[in-house]
Amino acid sequence: MNDVNLGQSGFIVVDKEPGWTSHDVVARARKKLNTRKVGHSGTLDPPATGILILGVGKATRLLKFITDLPKRYTATMVLGTETTTLDAEGEITNVQSGIGVSLESLQQVATQFVGAILQTPPMVSAVKVDGKRLYEIAREGREIERKPRSVHVHHLSIEHTSEKDIYKIHVTCGSGTYIRSLVSDIAQAAGTIAHVGSLRRNSIGSFNDSDANTIEEIKVIGMESGLRDYSQIVVNEADAALIRVGNVFQKNHFDLQGIPEPWAFTDEQGKLLAVYKLHKGGTIKPDVVIPAEIS
Repeated sequence: MNDVNLGQSGFIVVDKEPGWTSHDVVARARKKLNTRKVGHSGTLDPPATGILILGVGKATRLLKFITDLPKRYTATMVLGTETTTLDAEGEITNVQSGIGVSLESLQQVATQFVGAILQTPPMVSAVKVDGKRLYEIAREGREIERKPRSVHVHHLSIEHTSEKDIYKIHVTCGSGTYIRSLVSDIAQAAGTIAHVGSLRRNSIGSFNDSDANTIEEIKVIGMESGLRDYSQIVVNEADAALIRVGNVFQKNHFDLQGIPEPWAFTDEQGKLLAVYKLHKGGTIKPDVVIPAEIS
C-alpha cells in the first residue's frame, strides 16, 4: 500500500514532541498541507511524547476506528508526591515522606487494575461534563464530581529504575484510559501517593516508532494502510458499485465467517470503499462510506 501525495486523503503517524498540544500538531499539519480538513485520534497531553495519528481529508471520518485500537504506554511513576494535574506539570498538593513501598507491593496491587476497571478521569482532562471540558472548569479553580468510567487495561507491568522511589510502568490499554489516573490509583492502593514524571505513547494498534515521523517530516499514508489493523475484504466490481451507494447486505453475502468486525471493503484495485459493521437481522451496514473521487 503506497503513500499518497500531500493534499490527498490519508493518515499521518506523528512522533509528538513534548510541549506540543495535540491541537498544535493538527494546526501545524493544516498549515503544511494547506487544508483545514485535518483531525487527530487520541489526545496526548502537552508533556507527553509519542504516537499521534492524524486523519487528512476523507480519512478524518475514519479516525474513530484508530481511536478504538489498543494503545501502549511507558511512564515513570514518582512516589511520594501528588500534583494538581497528576503529572509533573502541576502544582504539588501533597508530599509523603518515609514512603516504604516496595516494587513487590506495587506489582501486587497492580493486578487489581488489569481487565475492565472503573476509572475517574482527572480534573485536568478533555472529558466533557455538561458541555464543558474538565480542564476549563479546573482553570476556574473549581473541582467537580466526576463519574467513574469503564476502561480496559490489557497489560500492566512495573519495574525498577535507577532512582529511589521512581518506577517505570508499562501499560497496554483501550480507549479513554488515563495513565495519570492509573498511576495515582495504583499508588493509593499501595498506601502512598504518586504522579507521572514522564509519559510516552509507544504504539497505537500496530503503529509504532518505526512508522512515525516528526510533524516537520510529514508523510501521508493511504486510508487502506491506516486501517491495516482491521480485516480488509476485496470485492468484485458489482458489489463495489453497491457498496459505493451504501447498500445493506446479508452477512452471508460475503465470506466473513470468523472475521471480526468492522470490515474494511476495498475494490479489486485495493481502494477503500467503506467500513461495515454488523446490523440487525443478520445484515451488515456501512458505518462509513468513502465518497468516490470526482474525475
